[in-house]
Amino acid sequence: MNFFKSNCWGSLGLTLMITSVGCLELTDSSGTTKPTVQTRKTIGKTTQNVLELKAARQAGGVPASMAITSSGIGVTADAYRTSVGTIAVLAVEQKMQMHRAQFGQLPENYERFMDDIISPGKPDGLQLPMLPYYQEYAYDPTSHKLVVIEFPDKKKP
Repeated sequence: MNFFKSNCWGSLGLTLMITSVGCLELTDSSGTTKPTVQTRKTIGKTTQNVLELKAARQAGGVPASMAITSSGIGVTADAYRTSVGTIAVLAVEQKMQMHRAQFGQLPENYERFMDDIISPGKPDGLQLPMLPYYQEYAYDPTSHKLVVIEFPDKKKP
């Protein structure tokens, strides 16, 4: 009977210790608290959120790799992520070419790009496939291209 009681108390103590570890705040080497990562659903979801490239880079964004680099089960996630980004870039390129054919020029800045190409809130607005929580679309007004930007700080460790 004593063996049963000591196992019970030991199990209870271990359970409390393990669950309390999940309540601790994560800190980095400088002692600051890391923000919690907010994931989002992507499959079957769309967005019209496109950042300006300069602002995205200032916020810590870097151009995302559009290559499949994982192995095993990660290949599927990489393939989905890269295909979604590629499809969005192609859709924007097609709408940009239609804009050029109609108006004789491409949108001259980010604001015109958003109004004429993405058209948020309008019935003919371009709906881009949702990217993973650590990536966003950005528009480069210099090259007139849509790019995928990755925010490494948002990635889960």
